[in-house]
Amino acid sequence: MTSSIQDQALKQVADIFDQHVPFHNLLGLDIKHYDINGVEVVIKMKPELIGNIHQNILHGGVTATLLDVVGGLTAFAGLVASRDDWSMEELQQRLTTLGTIDMRVDFLRPGRGETFTGTGTVIRAGNRVSVCKMELHNELGTHIAFGTGTYMVG
Repeated sequence: MTSSIQDQALKQVADIFDQHVPFHNLLGLDIKHYDINGVEVVIKMKPELIGNIHQNILHGGVTATLLDVVGGLTAFAGLVASRDDWSMEELQQRLTTLGTIDMRVDFLRPGRGETFTGTGTVIRAGNRVSVCKMELHNELGTHIAFGTGTYMVG
């Protein structure tokens, strides 16, 4: 597979996750970077995302969602990078089966901040199932949460 097919497939996935998933739009998710080497998804704090009104912190469900989105994107990038001979049609078909099998979130600190950035790395890229590690930091670099996710990729 040429690099351009990889890039084209990941651009299509980023567009779907970034523009066409209504829940992602509601949260204000913004994919800042996405290629076979990594992903960076950002969310800006807004009143609708507060989970604790006394401490003004990010809702835990928003944290988990952001980590899950990062994990799914990371898993798909790992799949794309796993072979050199993918066709665009094969990757589009695989995208239709992408889904979360299991995910664990460890909340390290309260979600204080203005901007939250999720990043991910592949632990294991399989043909059917992939495992990823995800992290969430605020704009000061404070580690808010991390997760481990298992994703269906085929």
